[in-house]
Amino acid sequence: QVQLVESGGGLVQPGGSLRLACVASGLTFRSYIMAWFRQPPGKEREFVATITVSGLTKYYADSVNDRFTISRDNAKHTVYLQMNSLKPEDTAVYYCAPTRELRPVVSGIPYWGKGTLVTVSS
Repeated sequence: QVQLVESGGGLVQPGGSLRLACVASGLTFRSYIMAWFRQPPGKEREFVATITVSGLTKYYADSVNDRFTISRDNAKHTVYLQMNSLKPEDTAVYYCAPTRELRPVVSGIPYWGKGTLVTVSS
């Protein structure tokens, strides 16, 4: 049974930082590209970032490029998202997901966790 458990969300002021983590189990972590998606309130889920198995290739949505950094620890089956210079428009539930695509779409993701809520507000 595949499980994805996201953590690290919370309330942060604009300009602040948060580090999200996602622990995966029940799948061969080293065989998947890992992705982060987010779903803002009242909006559709959207792509944020991906990282290849080796960690050498990363891809970001334009809206977070230069502010967010994705990383992974294959030994711990964990993927991270360091978020800096946060903006109110970054407010969303954040989800990690395994994928075979460097630029995945929501409909192609086989498994989802429950997500972690990030709220950026003063």
